Amino acid sequence: MTKKGLLLVGHGSKLPHNKALIDNTATIMAAKSDQYIVKSGFMSLNEPTVEESLKAFESEDIDLLVVVPLFLAKGVHILKDIPGILGLGEGEKKGVFRMNGKEIPLLYADPIGGDPLLAELMLKNAENAIRDHL
Repeated sequence: MTKKGLLLVGHGSKLPHNKALIDNTATIMAAKSDQYIVKSGFMSLNEPTVEESLKAFESEDIDLLVVVPLFLAKGVHILKDIPGILGLGEGEKKGVFRMNGKEIPLLYADPIGGDPLLAELMLKNAENAIRDHL
């Protein structure tokens, strides 16, 4: 059965817990949906790089690849660097991924942004801090 590829992109950091957060999130996402083959990739300081993860998808049986940045807001990585790696122009969200002698659709998702779930998570974090420290 053909699946969709999902590349979760993190910034990368010298601090190991940042890489672990991206990798663990990718693992959780894969466990929540059997529709996707999920891999993680990093812009800098960690491996695999975005380019290495894209290369790893070339051997997968996928019919679509979606690249999802685990970033809060649009900045230079979101607007220029990641699209450049994907072969997309600034502002483009759709392209092609070449693999195994064929081309499949490539989609580029938005960063987290102002999603109401983020507000709920921040409220949860505030409540946890109050519970843990009062």
